[in-house]
Amino acid sequence: QVQLVDSGGGSVQAGGSLRLSCAASGRAFSSSGMGWFRQAPGKEREFVAAITWSGGDLDHADSVKGRFTISRDNAKNTVYLQMNSLKPEDTAVYYCAASLVPYSLRVYYTAREYNSWGQGTQVTVSS
Repeated sequence: QVQLVDSGGGSVQAGGSLRLSCAASGRAFSSSGMGWFRQAPGKEREFVAAITWSGGDLDHADSVKGRFTISRDNAKNTVYLQMNSLKPEDTAVYYCAASLVPYSLRVYYTAREYNSWGQGTQVTVSS
């Protein structure tokens, strides 16, 4: 199993940028698909972005396409979420997650397909 630590959140004004990082420990990271989810107060956790173990395939939620970019560096055991042109509706706690199936070529979109989670990092965007 992979242990994950999220960081990089903060408070920014609308239009600003943040880069979230998710540092992983354990040799399983380089074989795991990774995802980012977010949860706003009173709302369910929602998919933001995901990337396969090799980085060869990735996807983003429609609400963030063109503004957010997921990437990974397997040599550093880290996955990133670059967030540009932030909007107040992006305010949430952001979580990274590692998927269940090693070396899968699929991008996973639902929380039940992930078995390791970071502790979350707060992102607050003011108007």
